[in-house]
Amino acid sequence: MNPLDLDEFKRQGYKMIDFLTDYYRNVANYPVLSQVEPNYLRKRLPDSAPFDPQPIEAILQDVQQHIIPGISHWLSPNYFAYFPSSVSTAGFLGEMLSTGLGVVGFNWVASPAATELESIVMDWLGKELSLPETFLFSGKGGGVLLNTTCEAILCTLVAAREKVLSQVGKDKINKLVVYASDQTHSALEKAAKIAGINPKNVHAIKTKKSTSFALSPKSLLSTILIDVGNGLIPFFLCATVGTTATTAIDPIGPLCSVAKNFGIWVHVDAAYAGSACICPEFRIFIDGVEEVNSFSFNAHKWFFTNLCCCCLWVKDPSDLTNSLSTYPHFLRNKASDTKQVIDYKDWQITLSRKFNALKLWMVLRSYGIGNLRNYLRNHVKMAITFEEHVKLDNRFEIFTPRTFSLVCFRLKPSTIAHQLSNGTKAHKYGNDEYVKIVNKVNKELLELINGSGKVYMTHAFVAGAFVLRCAIGATLTEEKHVIMMWKLVQDKANFLLGNKLLKAPSLA
Repeated sequence: MNPLDLDEFKRQGYKMIDFLTDYYRNVANYPVLSQVEPNYLRKRLPDSAPFDPQPIEAILQDVQQHIIPGISHWLSPNYFAYFPSSVSTAGFLGEMLSTGLGVVGFNWVASPAATELESIVMDWLGKELSLPETFLFSGKGGGVLLNTTCEAILCTLVAAREKVLSQVGKDKINKLVVYASDQTHSALEKAAKIAGINPKNVHAIKTKKSTSFALSPKSLLSTILIDVGNGLIPFFLCATVGTTATTAIDPIGPLCSVAKNFGIWVHVDAAYAGSACICPEFRIFIDGVEEVNSFSFNAHKWFFTNLCCCCLWVKDPSDLTNSLSTYPHFLRNKASDTKQVIDYKDWQITLSRKFNALKLWMVLRSYGIGNLRNYLRNHVKMAITFEEHVKLDNRFEIFTPRTFSLVCFRLKPSTIAHQLSNGTKAHKYGNDEYVKIVNKVNKELLELINGSGKVYMTHAFVAGAFVLRCAIGATLTEEKHVIMMWKLVQDKANFLLGNKLLKAPSLA
């Protein structure tokens, strides 16, 4: 057996490309949300691995028959759930090239091009985001490609932890305090747990619908003052630009004005919305970034760079390397000894790393910033179209203002009240019971939509309200898919509410 027979590599590679091309061509025809039951696959596959080799044709046949039914199709043009995991030809080919070259670029000497291309690409992208010079290698800062935002938050939190403990003493770790809003991604909670922060000292500060669920600098300050008065040590703030639930935007500048008075490390998580900030009209949402310590976004979410690819910039790379660096004897080499090269192993949790810069480099070169901006704008335009249709149907409401390509909406409480009371008095329900009923009806609507198999959306639970999230950003999505999705929403609402209400207006 030759595991890398070049003739077979070429033959099977063509078959795989053909298989994926057919999949992309037909992906809109599959149920977007997988319809299988738990443990379905064990019933279909053998109990043990084959002793003899099997041909690629048989393997791909099993993929089609057994694996595809168990996939929720993130690449479907009718996928509107969570946030997108966008792909592209350039991103796919960059991933193929990276995998094919087999580079494990933990330090510079392991593959100089891998390290140097990454530093160049991160400077390119930092400039397009109009990040201050202090975040670029040319300004003594720098960027690194990690797997996900979870890793970026953990790395920066550990760096901030070590920095403050070096000043106050290692024994003070139980006094360290982390701050964020109650809308911040759960990745922060997990990172704090891994980093040994007392769970009681991770403060999720309450936000309000009246301020679009943004973190209030005043609330941050009052929380910090209470902690300081109790002898605790504030050390890390995670601000978010584009929260998971509603794409809320924390005010970076005003939050930094509070944090700097207490020596707090400020990290900005722009996992989803950061991509849009290459567009001048959206750059305003990261104003104040010059005051933060670190900034990250996921190129694999909305920047057409296949999973995984998280971009992290820091003002002072030594903060990362001081907390994450190891230098065992087997890794020692002349280049690293000179301190003139970057060893990215010291900027991350793991030792090994892929050559991810290739796919980001290929995306930037293959499409150009102009086309990438226009593609992002087109997704926002489709979200505006959907938002306008929701507003035209007086049974629904937009729950929070739309900023990017996510629309949060629901059936109005008044719509549901009218239905429940059959057009008479609705006050027979207590307020708490009524809220639960409104949430239940909207949850049932989402289940009907997703149960159709035609589209897939997810929900958010904010300020006690269950709301539907329509996240537009899949690479293959066009306006016709958005219109089809809205008609489906209306049809399911008609079914749910019955004939006691007027039917929804048409999209003519």
